[in-house]
Order: sequence, then structure tokens, then C-alpha cells
Amino acid sequence: MQTSADGPTDPSRERIFNAPFLPVLIAASMPALFWFQERLPDQGLSMAFRAVDLEQGRWTGLFTSMLLHGGWAHVAMNAVGALAFGAPVARLLSRGAGPLAFIALYIASGMLAALGYGLCHPGSAAPLVGASGAVFGLIGAATRLMGGHGRVMPLFHSGVLKHAGAWMAANLIVGLIGLAPGAGGAAIAWEAHAFGFLVGILAIGPLGRWFGPRPDLLPAGV
Repeated sequence: MQTSADGPTDPSRERIFNAPFLPVLIAASMPALFWFQERLPDQGLSMAFRAVDLEQGRWTGLFTSMLLHGGWAHVAMNAVGALAFGAPVARLLSRGAGPLAFIALYIASGMLAALGYGLCHPGSAAPLVGASGAVFGLIGAATRLMGGHGRVMPLFHSGVLKHAGAWMAANLIVGLIGLAPGAGGAAIAWEAHAFGFLVGILAIGPLGRWFGPRPDLLPAGV
């Protein structure tokens, strides 16, 4: 539980739930957006991303597809992921324009994930929906925070490589077998997950230096 350094904390006023605002906002937006999506005439499919869009010069789906989902289980899975893995990233990116950097990381991960998927499936007209690529960007970023005690771990640290390998192995297995909850029989875009993860694990290095806590304010001995 985080406490204020301004004075003694009244235990009766401590917050049980103290996740940063932005991950909470992103997680809460997913069910709200899906509620509206279900009421659209085409269930929002006109805003989905299709790989063939790249050949035809349509790029808006790279962003709008992040706002859509394939079902309530899909929504729940991504909302939990955004909250769980977005929280440590948001806590790190707290200095200056850090909150804007957090949003930029989330959006860039999602859009580049969709772009990567499109490049892997040129000419495909299959619709891609979901914020999973963006969530995997947060997972990638959080992977370099594990055991760092407020610091971003080096990309080639053994712990980072081990966790990244485990995530990508699980992603590949789930994608190829299709056991993810909320898939509803649809193909799982594991390639998009991988691209999103790659964006997050690479981008958190410079973002942590620019918007993370100053080194002199970090705990000593870590």
C-alpha cells in the first residue's frame, strides 16, 4: 500500500484500491465501448482493421480496431490485462509528461501490432478487432520492470529474457491451438500480440529514462 510522504497516514483512510488512474480508465473504457459497439447496425465491423486496407490506403482501422472487441469475455480479458500490467508502467511514467507517454505507448503498441499483423497477412479481408496488441505492449513494458525496484531492467538481462520467452511461447501456443477465453471460435491474432509486446519491451527503455523517477530518488542498493 502506497502512503504519502507528507505526514502520518490515517489507517482508516487508506485506499484498498490504489491503481493509477490511466490504467483504470483504459480498463473501464473497454466494457463501455463494447456496450455501444453492440448497438451499432454493423456491430462495429466497419471500424475493424483488415490487412487489405493497407493496399487500399485505408489506415484508420489501425486505431479504431483497438476500440472494438469480439465479445464480453474478450473485453474482460483485455480489461484485466490492461489494469494488471498497465499499473506498474503508469507508476514508472509519472514524471513530467509521463502520463501522455503512457497513453502514447498504449496507442502505438496497438496500432503497430495491427500493422504487423497486416504485413503478415497481405491482402486478407478478415477483420481484426480488440485491444490485445496494446495490452501486450503493456505486458512487454512491464516485463522489464519485474525485479527492477523502480528501474527498467536491461533488455538482455537474464530475467527479462526468461519472462519474455515464456510470454511469447504461451502466446504462440494459444494462438496456434486457439484456447484463449473469449475467442468464440475466431482465429487468434497471435502475430499482433507479438508485435505489440515487442513495441512495449523496446519502448519502455527510453521512456523510463525520460519520464521515470530521477535516479537519485530511487531506493539505494537495488
